[in-house]
Amino acid sequence: MANTVEEIKQPINEEMKLFEQKFYESMQSKVPLLDKVTRFIVTTKGKQMRPMFVFLCAKLVGDVTEKTYRGASMIELIHTATLVHDDVVDESFKRRNFFSINALWKNKIAVLVGDYLLSKSVLLSTDHKDYDLLGVISRTIREMSEGELLQLEKARKLDITEDVYYEIIRQKTATLIAACCEIGVLSNSTDEILAKKMLDFGTYTGMAFQIKDDLFDYLSSNVIGKPVGIDIKEQKMTLPLIHTLKIANEKDRKYYFDTIKRYNNNPKRVKELIEFVKNSGGLEYAITIMKDFQQKAKDILNEFPDSEARRSLHIMLDYVIERKF
Repeated sequence: MANTVEEIKQPINEEMKLFEQKFYESMQSKVPLLDKVTRFIVTTKGKQMRPMFVFLCAKLVGDVTEKTYRGASMIELIHTATLVHDDVVDESFKRRNFFSINALWKNKIAVLVGDYLLSKSVLLSTDHKDYDLLGVISRTIREMSEGELLQLEKARKLDITEDVYYEIIRQKTATLIAACCEIGVLSNSTDEILAKKMLDFGTYTGMAFQIKDDLFDYLSSNVIGKPVGIDIKEQKMTLPLIHTLKIANEKDRKYYFDTIKRYNNNPKRVKELIEFVKNSGGLEYAITIMKDFQQKAKDILNEFPDSEARRSLHIMLDYVIERKF
């Protein structure tokens, strides 16, 4: 998969190198503690898929500009801030096999660092009068927060329907990838119809990405280091489970709802539920929906003339649903 990421990066290699430097500069502060934490963030960075979307979408419709670099930095600042805050909320002490910020510097500092990164993303747009980008990131931050809260609210009652699930993953995951694609276009074009088209492309891609993530919970072969059945233990209702319970008979539905509600920490009951989802076609159903979202994204991409950027985005779409982590 590392080769696939390198292949995706091919048309934007130089831009990604320069971006790393600009991203680090966008986080700098006069407070030594903050600088220590941001240096740690830069050294433990992930694959940076989101900035790649920004640069590839900019190249799809024009050239990479200074505004593109600012847009990519804003996105990565928001993404990093949400990861820092998520680790605090989830009481998680590991992130990408490194200790998380809250593990190293405690919750209070982690929350404040997340707040600082969010404020930096807003300042980056206002300082350069990128008000169109400010509109995109403000909406994105709001939607991501709403998605998380909607999921928490529904998890308490376990009454998530398929439509509610789609709304949760659209807000929680897809909205940030959609923002990357929209910002890529807005960084070198004022064509709002084009920006909306790429926003839709990013939404479909993000939906497919999250469904793939949810499928890992049922696959013992997953290599993301996430134990099988962790979503069930956390009482998260994902697409394979929602569909399975919807088509199950009354007796089975009652029994497995009870597993999620009361026996979510019982390994035997959780394993039993995972097998029930697999045998009921829950995974096949989720895979069909995931591929449908992927195809919708491909259809939008195919409206553009052939180019290196378009080819990379096609590879990215395949990577999203074929990845092993």
